[in-house]
Amino acid sequence: MQSNSQLFSQARKHIPGGVNSPVRAFQAVGGTPLFIDRAKGSKLYSAEGKEYLDYCLSWGALILGHSCPGVIVEVKKALEKGTSFGAPTRMETELARKACEAVPSMELVRLVNSGTEAVMSAIRVARGYTGRNKIIKFAGSYHGHADYLLVEAGSGAMTLNVGTGDAAGGRESQSLPSSLGVPEDFTKHTFVLPYNNLKAVEETVKKHAADIACIIVEPVSGNMGVIPPQEGFLEGLRRTCDRHDVILIFDEVITGFRLAYGGAQELFSLKADLTCLGKIMGGGFPLAAYGGRKDIMECVSPLGNVYQAGTLSGNPVATTAGLATLNLLSSQKEELYKSLAEKAGYLYAEIKKEAEKSGVEMQIHRVGSMLSLFFTSRPVSDYETAKATDTVAYRKFFHKMLEEGVYLPPSNFESYFLSSSHSGEDVEKTIRAVGAAMKKI
Repeated sequence: MQSNSQLFSQARKHIPGGVNSPVRAFQAVGGTPLFIDRAKGSKLYSAEGKEYLDYCLSWGALILGHSCPGVIVEVKKALEKGTSFGAPTRMETELARKACEAVPSMELVRLVNSGTEAVMSAIRVARGYTGRNKIIKFAGSYHGHADYLLVEAGSGAMTLNVGTGDAAGGRESQSLPSSLGVPEDFTKHTFVLPYNNLKAVEETVKKHAADIACIIVEPVSGNMGVIPPQEGFLEGLRRTCDRHDVILIFDEVITGFRLAYGGAQELFSLKADLTCLGKIMGGGFPLAAYGGRKDIMECVSPLGNVYQAGTLSGNPVATTAGLATLNLLSSQKEELYKSLAEKAGYLYAEIKKEAEKSGVEMQIHRVGSMLSLFFTSRPVSDYETAKATDTVAYRKFFHKMLEEGVYLPPSNFESYFLSSSHSGEDVEKTIRAVGAAMKKI
């Protein structure tokens, strides 16, 4: 049996940094990343044979847990028929129908392969529909790695400290890219504003309304830690977009089918013009989607002149996994989402007690089955306040939790997720581990 260190050393010989997505390298927390051999339910099993309770869940994709039997059986059937056809299938239509039923603002939907691709395509459609070029995003939000969106980006870009610029005080910012290889010209049409600052949005849109195609927002931020929208923020975005004919895009790659079956739009009783979905919708496979109002989506080729295509889009195995997942979620949605919220709420309350007992200064955020911990005494509401968290404390916390058999995201700026596979016993084990970790901090 090879150790994680041996496997990581071999990986670095052939893969940049030894990983295929930067946060996996453990640079933010130190140490050697775990190499996973298999997973089942709420558990991961490393190449070294150790068992871990998993609160990363493939970055939120596995709401039913790992290797869900109802998904696996359908995937096996699909594999026997073929892996890719490059032609339409019934499963594509069924999955699209299911997505439109779940999110009523999506009258037409196009399947793609990743959240990045969904967001990139949705913004292209918004620009094509409006004939405008500029967009508004929020500092600390991550919408994939398209060039013009890598500006003060959250998730891995925030974790690895590659963000630049300043959108802290409500000023509109056309910042430098968060990555080398992105020409400044590519981001010159991107305004970056502070999350939860409606005044900054209203002022920027009023000044540049004739040039702004869309506002893209994570309705609940999940890429600078979990940061909920303040009261009236999302509603204010909706009003501003309506007033100035700007397209409102909800990036629900994380929140879609997570916060409720209909995502954040169901939770907050709001409708976006365009919506981006991913993660849960793929049932553990590379699949995402974008969709929205019929008049906007009819701009997409072959109906319209906004071009977007993909060889593996609507892949039969991925659509089968996605449809199996949505069928399971929809058949038990009331009970499932209530149970998830109750487990997450209990975990939230107990973590808070352990922090207070140990004298650890911490802000804990929870929305539905998403949680995150900020090691700071200051309230956290945006990118700047999230960055103030004590990353050294998180590093200690992360590794102590790992010693206790609990796997958390290897970054202070990512969300923890619960699945329907997490049992009451799992949660109690996690609380005991938190108590031990707090003492170390």
